[in-house]
Amino acid sequence: MSDLLSLFGWTFLPNLVTGWVQSFYYSVTIRAGSPRPMPGTPRYAEHRRRIHIFVVAVYLLYTIYEAHYELVVRGSNFYGDLGVSPDASEREIKSRFRRLAALYHPDKVVTGQGQQSQEEVNNYFVHLKTAVDTLTDPVRRFAYERFGVDAVAWAGPNGNGKGGCKTHRDFVMRGAQMLLSYYGFAAAVLYGLGLLGYLTWGKYERWLVLASMFVWEAHIVMSPGRPAVFEHFLNPLLQRVTGVMGRYYLPFQAVALMRKVSVTVYIAISQIGPLLTADTSSGQLVAKNNGAGGGDQEELLKQGLERLEMTSRGLDQDMSRLVELEMAPFAGDQEALSSMRGKIKEWLVQNTIKNDPMVRDALGRGLQRRRVDAPAGARGTK
Repeated sequence: MSDLLSLFGWTFLPNLVTGWVQSFYYSVTIRAGSPRPMPGTPRYAEHRRRIHIFVVAVYLLYTIYEAHYELVVRGSNFYGDLGVSPDASEREIKSRFRRLAALYHPDKVVTGQGQQSQEEVNNYFVHLKTAVDTLTDPVRRFAYERFGVDAVAWAGPNGNGKGGCKTHRDFVMRGAQMLLSYYGFAAAVLYGLGLLGYLTWGKYERWLVLASMFVWEAHIVMSPGRPAVFEHFLNPLLQRVTGVMGRYYLPFQAVALMRKVSVTVYIAISQIGPLLTADTSSGQLVAKNNGAGGGDQEELLKQGLERLEMTSRGLDQDMSRLVELEMAPFAGDQEALSSMRGKIKEWLVQNTIKNDPMVRDALGRGLQRRRVDAPAGARGTK
């Protein structure tokens, strides 16, 4: 459902909002009674190009903010749930948990009518216990900061390794496998769309973004300590921009945000890129081919013709198989096959050849040349 809404949004919403904004822009900048630029004129097309770029850019920035809000403001992590900072020591984490246990232990929380249910209280306490167990174990803490709650499942119940991971190396190898799977699939999709003729505008920039994201995530996964970019740049910048102390990104949250940003960049390349160099002199938005020469155009045309030829061959094979399937009941019966071939030829003559415009035109001209006073059954034109 969300994919359909996203498709609807990117198909209709930007154009709809662009029309509204352009009408509002003309109502503000053009005096009453003065003529407005009409659709189909270069001035109108240029205004629409700039406004569309502005609308799409604002929408993309909003999607990034929404992802940030879901991850940091609305979302949670083990440090925030326990009320400690990411730099808290093991002693500080245990001390904080003892204070929370005194408040939220199932034996000390009142449940019943108008209160939380016993199941909710138990689940919350188990969540706090999982958080403290994870953060007081150096190996599991390392894994959690890089892979999020997935690392808890990898470690198994109580960190006993039943999930398959016990050491730093185990977690890094599991994370590297997921990383290679994710970016391998993304690269395959990007390459496949390119072969089909899509995403031709900015294709090299897309590959650059994908490669940069892969290198950045690989650095985070394999770094023995917390990457310096979080300590000295990202988290201080976040706190300065929001004005709220205690707001921070853990590595797995930053990875999730950057993946969202990379998708946003792909959309920006598709939606905004062609408009940056679009020609509006004809009164229409005519996108240029990102510097591609005639050779590139010919290569794309050649690829399209090859795909069309392969499709026609596939259809021909399918039709041959269907005909063989229809003739299967008459296999071995030469008389029936001969009769069927005769009827097929008659059908082709009556319904295909005679209905051809050129054949009908030739027959009509032939009839016109016949003698008007010729007796019935006469042949020739003299």
